[in-house]
Amino acid sequence: MVDSVQINASRFVGRTEGKLRDFYRIGKVLGEGAFGEVRLCVHRDSGAQRAVKVLRKSHMDEDEKRMLFNEINILKEIDHPNIVKMYEFFEDEKRYYIVTEICKGGELFDEILARGKFGEKDAAVLIKQVLSCINYCHSAKIVHRDLKPENILLEQNKEFDQIKIIDFGTSLVYDPNKKLDEKLGTPYYIAPEVLGKSYGSKCDIWSIGVIVYILLSGIPPFNGKDDQEIMKAVRKGKFSFSDASWNKVSNSAKDFIT
Repeated sequence: MVDSVQINASRFVGRTEGKLRDFYRIGKVLGEGAFGEVRLCVHRDSGAQRAVKVLRKSHMDEDEKRMLFNEINILKEIDHPNIVKMYEFFEDEKRYYIVTEICKGGELFDEILARGKFGEKDAAVLIKQVLSCINYCHSAKIVHRDLKPENILLEQNKEFDQIKIIDFGTSLVYDPNKKLDEKLGTPYYIAPEVLGKSYGSKCDIWSIGVIVYILLSGIPPFNGKDDQEIMKAVRKGKFSFSDASWNKVSNSAKDFIT
């Protein structure tokens, strides 16, 4: 059972014996980050295309390694059509390798930038998938804690009923009877109770509300010139639908956000 799993860095992670290149042909770079890169890879036996996250150990501190093992342990235990599937984990002296399914449609964040904003129909289809995924996680006593458009990937066909949620590094198996007190998340999307260091799984629902607001208007509900100002606005929790971008949005969509 997922909810009985103790997530910590010391717990053994079932990694595949042998070298990544024994099992996969490594292809082009799909993206780059602070600790390494994501590359296309092809499974030698099946020919299936996958993605491999290549992380340099020398670029990671102990806390970052703990988050990595945390993510691996969580992804090993969960199975949902809207959560990116992890296939294998490899390790050598210098690097960690996580092999996952591949999503070629890019981040929802980039799609918002390209469109400016979403129509209600597309937003509704997309958010239904996000809610289904997070309901599954919460039922398994897992809280994500960093939901944002950068952590929602699209398939190549850009069909919004086929999204994948990624980045479970800050996720946690939690006890519903205890409050969480770690301040984690991204300023625009963080819930005020997280800033107050006393919260539960509903912090994910707040983040989804912020995502819907941004999808339908193209602007964030809580803004500021820097992270401190943004978080100050989040603490107040006051937002409005006064911008012209809300003129053609239905009352039921506004009610849903509220």
